[in-house]
Amino acid sequence: MIAKSLVDNPDKVQVSQLEGEQTTILELKVAPEDLGKVIGKQGRTARAIRVILGAAGMKLKRRFNLEIIEKT
Repeated sequence: MIAKSLVDNPDKVQVSQLEGEQTTILELKVAPEDLGKVIGKQGRTARAIRVILGAAGMKLKRRFNLEIIEKT
C-alpha cells in the first residue's frame, strides 16, 4: 500500500477494513513517529490518499473513508 512506502517503519503499518452497505471505512494504523509522514504538511498527503480512494470508489461504486490512527 501507499502508506508503507511513506513511513520509516513499514512493518508497523496496519490496515483494517469495516464494511458497510455502500461505504467502506479503512483504518490506517501507523507508529507514532510516522503519523506526521502519513498526514503530511497541512494534511496534503492524507488528502492525496483520500483522493485516490475516492477515484477507486467511483470505479467500484463504493465510498471509502480513511481514518488515520496512531498505533499504541
